[in-house]
Amino acid sequence: MRIRVGERWIGPGEPCYVIAEAGSNHNGSLETALALIDVAAEAGADAVKFQGFRARTLYPRSAGTSDYLGDPRSIYDIIEAMELAPAWLPTLAAHCAERGVHFLCTPFDEEWVERLDRHVPAFKLASYEMSHLPLARAVLARKKPVFASTGAHTLDEVRPLLEVAREVGNDALVVLQCTAAYPTPPEAVNARAIVTLREATGGLVGLSDHSRDPIIAPVVAVALGASVIEKHFTLSNRLPGPDQKFAVEPHELRALVAAVRDAETVLGTGDKKLQPVEQELRQFALRSVFAVRAIRRGETFSADNVGVLRNGVNTPGLPPTAYPKLLGRRAARDIAADAPITAAMVEDGAELA
Repeated sequence: MRIRVGERWIGPGEPCYVIAEAGSNHNGSLETALALIDVAAEAGADAVKFQGFRARTLYPRSAGTSDYLGDPRSIYDIIEAMELAPAWLPTLAAHCAERGVHFLCTPFDEEWVERLDRHVPAFKLASYEMSHLPLARAVLARKKPVFASTGAHTLDEVRPLLEVAREVGNDALVVLQCTAAYPTPPEAVNARAIVTLREATGGLVGLSDHSRDPIIAPVVAVALGASVIEKHFTLSNRLPGPDQKFAVEPHELRALVAAVRDAETVLGTGDKKLQPVEQELRQFALRSVFAVRAIRRGETFSADNVGVLRNGVNTPGLPPTAYPKLLGRRAARDIAADAPITAAMVEDGAELA
């Protein structure tokens, strides 16, 4: 299957759709958000994605602190400080359009779904919201393509999302393998789960990658059949914020996109056929039967006077498969040394052709 996001098709035979995840790395600055869009466009990404959340619809005030962030503030206060201003949406969407990239934004509650619908060509479900089926239903019901990350979930926990997609009649769902660790250690990326998800869902799959290396996981994912790659990026790892340190920097995002495109080129179509670049060496280096010395008319062909050699610039003689049948037959004419042996040079040799 293929799905369409704006003017861009995604699926078999199409380039991998690269989502540059800006997330909350704007740090509350519209100017920084616009600069992130510029970086993604210049890197060759297909889309730039932000996050639309409100602290009050994510956590109770009693949620406490998160050890992995190393921030003494409560998670509620951290999230509240990172909120994206809804007033930015028209400006961000317009700037993406000017730069030739899709504007995406993850909604974390139903109100954000409503806000975003007019601005985005597709939706994203974050890993922790994937099993929030009321929210997932609200997103899928918009009948736009949906990218769903699956971090911190098992395969059995993914299946209810597929049921909701079927119930609302939205088959434009791309399920992304994801590991909810920031950064993700290489041994925890588990890229082969892309194959498992494709076999289980029968649909398009991809990778939402939180590993720090900009190249290896995305390239492996493309080789395994990912139609979508998502990667966090930032203007600088030195900026404050919980997602800045594990995100790739601008030069790394460019390298990521280039590596994905190179990997697609190397993968090719999968058809096992003669490539145009092989034609010259196919003619020059494949083998056929040659006289290894001069042969007189009536002489019996044997390993002493014929061999299977590479053609070089010569017109090919009998194919290697004819060599065993040639032995013991007689020459129909005099044959010069190093001449390719043809069927016409062999008594009753028509069957060898």
